Amino acid sequence: MSLAAKVVKAAAPKILRPRKAVLTLTPAAVSRLRALTDGPEPKVVRVGIRTKGCSGQQYDLQYTTKKEKFDEEIKQDGVTVLVDNKALLSVLGSEMDYVEDKLSAQFVFNNPNVKESCGCGMSFMT
Repeated sequence: MSLAAKVVKAAAPKILRPRKAVLTLTPAAVSRLRALTDGPEPKVVRVGIRTKGCSGQQYDLQYTTKKEKFDEEIKQDGVTVLVDNKALLSVLGSEMDYVEDKLSAQFVFNNPNVKESCGCGMSFMT
């Protein structure tokens, strides 16, 4: 490639593509997270992945008071959620929901990256 071609290529405008959201929250999840994290001491929920369960991985939710160096911070409707840097590729593009029924109440992840999950729905494989 000639020097002139390199200069033209470098000067050409770059096409910006919208960045895929790491994690989005449903209104039910926002409401529940707000109820869980409001209090005298500010805290947030960190979403992580750990090796466990029939299919290999399971979501891990923990309270924390500080952001770690490489955590991804998601702010939506006044609620902050941190995503552990080791979980980013597994969680990318997911939706976090909160579901209540007669027998349980839990956060549910609608994850497009899941290739396989166990019968009970508690673990998955990406």
